[in-house]
Amino acid sequence: MNALTFPILRLLADGKFHSGEALAQHFKVTRTTIWSAIQHAQNLGIDIFSVRGRGYKLPTAVEFLNQDEVLRAIGEQRAWFNLQILDEVKSTNTFLMQQSAKGAAHVTCVAANLQTNGKGRRGRTWVSHLGASLTFSLLWRFQCGAAALSGLSLAVGVALIRAFNSFGINNVQLKWPNDVLVDGKKLAGILIELQGDMDGPSAAVIGIGINLNLPEKVLKNIDQPAIDLAHASTSHIPQSTLLGIVLKHLAEVLSQFELHGFTVVRDEWTQYHAYHQKPVRMLMPDGREVQGVVSNVAEDGILLVDTALGLQRFSAGEISLRST
Repeated sequence: MNALTFPILRLLADGKFHSGEALAQHFKVTRTTIWSAIQHAQNLGIDIFSVRGRGYKLPTAVEFLNQDEVLRAIGEQRAWFNLQILDEVKSTNTFLMQQSAKGAAHVTCVAANLQTNGKGRRGRTWVSHLGASLTFSLLWRFQCGAAALSGLSLAVGVALIRAFNSFGINNVQLKWPNDVLVDGKKLAGILIELQGDMDGPSAAVIGIGINLNLPEKVLKNIDQPAIDLAHASTSHIPQSTLLGIVLKHLAEVLSQFELHGFTVVRDEWTQYHAYHQKPVRMLMPDGREVQGVVSNVAEDGILLVDTALGLQRFSAGEISLRST
């Protein structure tokens, strides 16, 4: 990693041209050193315009995460959080899983300005670009075993719904088991990875990606219909404020989940399920399809579907849900 890349990007964050000479003077380095750092940024997939006689600029102004603003938005629960903001990381989930194995504290959150190899569900990649996505992971340690954490991703979805509603975004829905939708398009996704015994103390690394302001070419690279916050909200939401509010609601929901399980938010989750009592296709790992009508979700987060063979139970790891 080039140590100058992100300091330079912070100067370019205003979306205006900055000459190579001015940047070199600011950082007290040669223009060749500036050029090398710019090349590194472009190798990370960051678009930077370079115009002879004018210098360098980003296509648009970009917000960077601000730790103080995040903590301020969390509010009273801010003391619970060990917050780390990284400029660049391959995957916040992978990074935090490694830190968790080394004994990272309960309620550690790792957020990234740029995630270069984000993980999605079922082996997919989460597409992330500087200023275009909010990507972060939260470590929550449970006294119960992993076997008792069924329905956790659904509870996390409820926390996201509450956060978006607090910003006046009221047309948000959930897609079992871990997507947040607006107008049937994906706004956010959840990926949970577990550590620990099935019966003893366990840890969940909860990864969340939220589309903020995706360039058109990025939208075309996503393998499903997607939407971003810029189109879902009528007003601009600073990403630091968004992260803080989401973490606040996560702390509240996870505290309740720890005591009562998914049952405590089951009715609320059902209220927002985009496919509740609607016909669906369940895509099985072996390529088979099962058609039916969503009946409900069970108290352990299992999806209940009325099929030709009767009421069947589906777990998140087994199937992919589609509309008919």
